[in-house]
Amino acid sequence: MMQPDTSIFNETMRKFGAPHTVINRYQHWSILLRPVQLTLGSMVLVAHEPVHAFSELSQASFTELHKITVQIESALFRAFDYDKLNYLMLMMVDPDVHFHVIPRYAGPKQFQDMEFVDPGWPGAPDLSHANKTSASTNLNIIDHIVSCLV
Repeated sequence: MMQPDTSIFNETMRKFGAPHTVINRYQHWSILLRPVQLTLGSMVLVAHEPVHAFSELSQASFTELHKITVQIESALFRAFDYDKLNYLMLMMVDPDVHFHVIPRYAGPKQFQDMEFVDPGWPGAPDLSHANKTSASTNLNIIDHIVSCLV
């Protein structure tokens, strides 16, 4: 069996569990499930290019970003029927260009007999809150999102 090419995974991607948390890999970006689920379906969208400023990304990365955001929004809506979607580009701890993609919910959401809450709603996401999940639950969330990608 051929091993996947892991050379594309930068430090930020590895911190967020790559290759095990990868939902989809594109030419210039990868979508990963956040191992710590702030809300149901929380992800990280990470650029492959070795740059530390959004403005340093190539035109090709920006072009692909449009396609990816359309796919993310559609897949997450089909998967979990979110109320809003927040993209946070903080890059204070992890310097590689990346967004935290946080689905927002006005009320609790159920997934596999678990309840997920969004305690920051309707304000900013509560980055200190975590919905406790297991590795197997996270894999099931990944599979569910993948099944909703078009």
